[in-house]
Amino acid sequence: MTGKKIDSLEQINAEIVACRKCPRLVKYREAVAKEKRRAFRDWDYWGKPVPGFGDAHARLLIVGLAPAAHGGNRTGRVFTGDRSGDFLYGALARAGFANQETATHRGDGLQLHDAYIVAALRCAPPANKPLPKELANCRPYFERELAVLRPRAVLALGSIALRAYLGLLKDRGEIASLAEYPFQHGASYQLPGDLPRVFASYHPSQQNTFTGKLTEAMLEKVFREISKFLAKNAH
Repeated sequence: MTGKKIDSLEQINAEIVACRKCPRLVKYREAVAKEKRRAFRDWDYWGKPVPGFGDAHARLLIVGLAPAAHGGNRTGRVFTGDRSGDFLYGALARAGFANQETATHRGDGLQLHDAYIVAALRCAPPANKPLPKELANCRPYFERELAVLRPRAVLALGSIALRAYLGLLKDRGEIASLAEYPFQHGASYQLPGDLPRVFASYHPSQQNTFTGKLTEAMLEKVFREISKFLAKNAH
């Protein structure tokens, strides 16, 4: 008798890295890795889909948009090697979810505690704009990660990440409508049944952080709310 194969984050990540489902994204990510940016001309770019990263027993799942062309697409780790990552990991470290504030490359010693980070799209998209079909192709990985992690809280960084998560729940019949949970910075929603509590923040893109749309204090406040929720719901 053969039992059902147990999924794991390692297996999911291996499949993500090998994925070639989206011709447009494959062409773009590989072209960027070949052409490089002058500042990183000595780098051996990753140039593949970027897997999830963090604590395999995390209660907090953080969902971003997509790897940056010269960030995650270069380093092979989400939010690593760009200013968005510096902003995010700085806040995570100050909130106790990370052991250091910097993220420069995969061997830099960064570790997450009680947090795991994924992106709605695993490849860097042209102009940072994914197509609906590309997001749909990535969804099965996200669904499997949710099943393995079973988080108590989900933090969506930006409206696309929030829609990716809520859209999955709606298609599975677990929520009735996305309109009940509109995106706004600092929002948090208790979903039906035993679903994780959802928190929302502006994405820590340079466009948002340089203009002051998202400040360090604003993001730190979101993480404080998440920490309070997790402390109250320890079991």
